[in-house]
Order: sequence, then structure tokens, then C-alpha cells
Amino acid sequence: MKRFHLPGQKRLAFTVALWTSATILLVITMPGAGPELRIWTAETLKDWELPLANPAYSQIPVSESFYYSLPTRVIYKTYPVYHPDHEPKGYQEWLKQQEPEIVFEPAKLKTEADWVKAGEMLFDFPIDTDGAIISAEEVTSREFYTYTDMPLTPEGIMPYARWVVPEKGKVLLGNLSCGMCHTRVQPDGTVLKGAQGNFPGDKAFAYAIRNAPEKSVREITTILFGSPWAEGDPHSALTAKSRADILAAYEAVPSGAFGRQGTSILFPPQIPDLIGVKDHKFLDKGGLGRHRNIEDMMRYIAMNQSLDFLNTYGDFHPLGLTKDQLNQKKPIEFSGTLDRHSDEQLLAISRFVYSLQPPANPNRPNALTERGKTLFAQEGCVTCHTPPLFTNNMLTPADGFVIPEEHYKKYDIFDISVGTDPSYTLKTRRGTGYYKVPSLRGLWYRSPYFHDASLARLDDVLDPARLKAEYVPTAFVGAGIKNRAVPGHEFGLELNQSDKQALIAYLMTL
Repeated sequence: MKRFHLPGQKRLAFTVALWTSATILLVITMPGAGPELRIWTAETLKDWELPLANPAYSQIPVSESFYYSLPTRVIYKTYPVYHPDHEPKGYQEWLKQQEPEIVFEPAKLKTEADWVKAGEMLFDFPIDTDGAIISAEEVTSREFYTYTDMPLTPEGIMPYARWVVPEKGKVLLGNLSCGMCHTRVQPDGTVLKGAQGNFPGDKAFAYAIRNAPEKSVREITTILFGSPWAEGDPHSALTAKSRADILAAYEAVPSGAFGRQGTSILFPPQIPDLIGVKDHKFLDKGGLGRHRNIEDMMRYIAMNQSLDFLNTYGDFHPLGLTKDQLNQKKPIEFSGTLDRHSDEQLLAISRFVYSLQPPANPNRPNALTERGKTLFAQEGCVTCHTPPLFTNNMLTPADGFVIPEEHYKKYDIFDISVGTDPSYTLKTRRGTGYYKVPSLRGLWYRSPYFHDASLARLDDVLDPARLKAEYVPTAFVGAGIKNRAVPGHEFGLELNQSDKQALIAYLMTL
């Protein structure tokens, strides 16, 4: 095992520890999941993800042998992170006195409820303790909370990160749990797990790297978002700018959107709501991952929990690794620890995600919402947002994408573009050329809206002014941009104000 650090500060280094010894293959029988579940094989991977809009650069994941040679994560008991004004007296010293406790033991999981409970714990378990986004120093600083406008629970808990105790006396700040992105703190302090999260992740990352060397800021931004084959190569153009300009791009991303690896901070994706995702046929904004069964969900979680950093895209690799290194023919000299969830851990998380239920909706049907329901049908909204899921579970092409003929036989395609901005799905490492038709369920508890999080309110969606160049988007605008149009999805813009109010009232009941 060899290690080195990327140039720049240690905390900016993506840490990877790769075994170069003989591969250990695991075949695990999952209780209640069928015999010998094995999620990462050449057979299961070959048609799981859609090709990219430019198919020559479609992602190539690591091999089965490479995947199963990675060490699996040890799941320790974790502890909440408090704002410094709310942290109990002596809390840090108390944490140092705690014994490490391994809390995931699959042999003890006998019932579906056992698996769901374990999955919830894993959903909140941070996979990084090297400060990938935020550090222990930051979460104990009042300035950090002010800078990021960080949501807190009524107890003063910041629910997006956790303290981890891997050995007595050693307390680490944990990042990058599923819950970091998919946890929402409502205005009344209610915490919704699995909802469209409101962790201000890109502002937090900007705070973390604000004093880093300019070269390091450029390198980490390329690792996260580089897509040099994209038309105009927008991310290389971004990293050619000054550190201040790059930080401004991070800071411009609002809560409710997040520049997750392989996406973008120039056209950031709205964080998906996982409540009800069990019924969705495609995962990711562009429908990158097919969702045919729980094994697909497990693969998607594995990929999003850092495995996609190891993907190859044509001749581009985010971490600069070679094919010989990825084929284990040449030692990998890369910094730190890359591990993976075990298949059992992935199964538990997936079962928890499948179990998520929407919170009680305070918006009750009435005469106004009934009129809105009628308008919803009359205006043809049901064509794409078909009840009861309020999605037709199809893919719609972005402007400028020509659908390959063979796609019609493989995927459920609604062959009409609604004209929204195509940048995300044409210019990123997750861009398929499509957007999936989203479900409208749960609109009342989540925002901002549109795939790029441009609009803060449903009223804005139905405002024809947003189509004009002088419009100021009410959520994501973009660094250095004062005004821009929010194009596409023009349905309902011609309704009178009374009908718009009725339609919105109905949507808020879903």
C-alpha cells in the first residue's frame, strides 16, 4: 500500500488506499433479498447506467475484481455536532472518554424493521473523516455558521455531519453521509430525513478552501467537475479564473442544490427528494442510473459514495489514474483511504430509503384545491405528471440532444423537450442528454424548483416574466450574473392569477 498527497493542503487531498495484493471475492447471502446477491459484476453493470450525451466519453466504472478488493467500511457509533453556543458543557472531553463501538452487525438483523433501523444509522454515517467538505475546526467556529447560514435544529444541532470515535481519545469530524445532502431542516426545526436537503454544502466548501493555494483550488475543482470533452469546456474556463472567482461560483449555489462530484457549480443540480424514490424508474437528474430493483439502488448508492471518482471517461480520469492502475497491473500511488460499503451495508441503506414516508401535509383539500385539480387535468399536466406518482417515469430530451434510435427500445422516452436549460445534461460527467420527468409529490416541503434550482417558489414557476433576459432568478442565479432568463416548462404561464392560485393550492396538497 503506497500513499502520497495531492499538491496543496492535506485536507484538500482525496485519500485513497488501494490494496494491490490478491483480490478477495465476496459472495454474500442477504436475508430477505434472495440468494447470493452480488451487485458489482460485469453483467449487472453493462446496462445499468445510461451512456452520456457524448457516448465516446461514457463512464467506465471499475471492474468487479477491483471493486471487491477495496476494504469495506467499519461502522462506528457517531455523535451529534452542535453549534458552539449550544454544545453541552464538557461535551468534547466527554467524547474523548467514549470507547469506540462498532454498531453494524448484519448477523443480528432478523426482520425488515431491523434492516430499516440499521439502514437509517448507515444513512447518517459519514464516510469521510479527512475534512472533505468541512473540518472539526470549522464546525466549532461561530464564523462558519454565519458565513454559510447553516440550518440548525431547535437543540442547536447541525444535522449534516457527525462526530466519529474510531478509538478512545480520538474524535473525528465525519462528512459525506447520505444524510448530509438528503436531510432537510424545516423552518420550524423539524428534521426530514430523505427529503430534498438544505445543507449549504457549496458555501461550506468555499469556506473550507478560502485560504487554500490557488493551484489547489483549481485542482480540486477539476477533480470534482472536470468534463473537458463538453462543448465550450465550461469547467476548464472556470478553473482558469482566479481563486476569488472560483470561490464565488461555490458561494452562488443556494441551499437545496449541491455541486456533487461529476455535476457542476455552474449549473448545479437541485438535490433530489428520496421520499417515494422506490417508485421511480430512473435516478439522478438526467436519469443516469436505471432503477429496476433494489440492487440498482444499491449500485447507485455505492457509485455516489465516492466510487464515481474512479470512473474513466474516454481518455479523462478525474484523479489522473491510468488504466494499468485501475486494472491492478501497476501500483497505485495515491493518498489516503478509499473504501466502500459492503453489500450488506448497501442493502440496509436501500431498505431504509425504500421505507421513507412523506411527512403529514398541513395543506388540506378544499374548494380552491378542487378547482386546481380540475385545471391540472385540463391543462394537460397529467400527461407528464401522471397520478398517483405524479410522474410518467419517463425521460425527456434536452434541447440540442438527438435521441439515438436504439434508445427508444431500451428506455422509456417521452420524445418532447420542455425547453429547460440543457447545460447540466450536456456538459457534465452525469449528463445523458435527458432529464427525467420529476414527481410533483411533496412540493409543499421542498424547494427550490426546476432541475437547476433557479426558482424559489411555485409562483415563480408560473410567472411568465422568468422567460425574459432581464429576469432575476429567485434562487440560483450564478456567480457574477445579475439577471438571466429561466427558460422552458412554459405550461400554465397563460393562466389568469385566480387559476394560478388554485393550481398552486392543489400542488401543495400532493
